[in-house]
Amino acid sequence: MSTVLLVIHLILALAIIGLVLLQRSEGGGLGIGGGNGGLGSFASVQSTAGALTRITGICAALFFCTSLILGIMAGNTAGKTTNVLDLVDQQPAAIEKAVDAKPADEATKPETPKAPQVPVGD
Repeated sequence: MSTVLLVIHLILALAIIGLVLLQRSEGGGLGIGGGNGGLGSFASVQSTAGALTRITGICAALFFCTSLILGIMAGNTAGKTTNVLDLVDQQPAAIEKAVDAKPADEATKPETPKAPQVPVGD
């Protein structure tokens, strides 16, 4: 459920970005249309601007709703993970020295070969 909601949330975010860039700014920056007709005879500048503003508002409202729902779902996790600040008051774990294994019996130790004795000259 949360994955589907997260995908919808991301699609809404991209839609808002696109819609804001399409809208006509005061200086006519990145707005669609470049003059009187906007989109020719398809739509007037005022009706296009009104529709884009309305769609942007709807997408923004849906984006806020999905944000709140995702936040509530994250807070209601079944595992109840601890907060990092809760761990500050805890004492650190004691470090114990590793104990070496008991030495093996002499019978189980492999014999080390002895170096050959070289006679020293007379």
